[in-house]
Amino acid sequence: MNSLSPVPQHQLDRSRHAAPQVFERLREAIITMQLTPGTVLSRAELALQFGLSQTPIRDALMKLGEEGLVDIFPQHATVVRAVDIAMARQAHFLRRSIELEIVHTLAAAPNPALIARLRASIAKQTLLADSEDYSEFVEADQAFHRQMYEAANIPDLWTMVRRHSGHLDRLRALHVPIPGKARAVLRDHAAIVEAIAAGDPVAAQEALRAHLSNTLSHLDDIRERFPHYLKD
Repeated sequence: MNSLSPVPQHQLDRSRHAAPQVFERLREAIITMQLTPGTVLSRAELALQFGLSQTPIRDALMKLGEEGLVDIFPQHATVVRAVDIAMARQAHFLRRSIELEIVHTLAAAPNPALIARLRASIAKQTLLADSEDYSEFVEADQAFHRQMYEAANIPDLWTMVRRHSGHLDRLRALHVPIPGKARAVLRDHAAIVEAIAAGDPVAAQEALRAHLSNTLSHLDDIRERFPHYLKD
């Protein structure tokens, strides 16, 4: 097992409860693979890092456990769980089901303002891909999809999907730096937007389906590169 790595710190917002903020920081570090599978999360060390008592740390770890991102061994340790392929597949099924309906809806009544925002998002992602800033690239990718949920007037479903997508997002964090992946994402996003702009729901769904299947279709490559990070 790996020992705890420093968690990226920002000043906690004292107007908010501490436990949700600790959960958000730890979840982000796990999702982006800053905290890799097998890393031991010590309550005492985290309490020192965040300048808190162990109570909010415990609550944050329990919530991570509910999302299946850590294994909690009472009176022993909390350990970052390996990427669970079965959970990633379920998250993919959920996300694909919802987003196929979203792009169909958006393409059935194209909104020029939305299309302009999505194209601007792709331009930002292109700059990040050029600079090989993959962490920011993934964030921009998520923002691209979130805009479509908001445009379809179902923003709460984005929150639900994100809550269930931890293992899928970790796979994507491992996949994006592989040569060619970021460019494939850009091509897919452009195809989705152009189909929406053309008012073609079928083409939008085909582009979306191809886009979301990309990471799982390269699972063998990811597994070969990171064999100790995945479990079936």
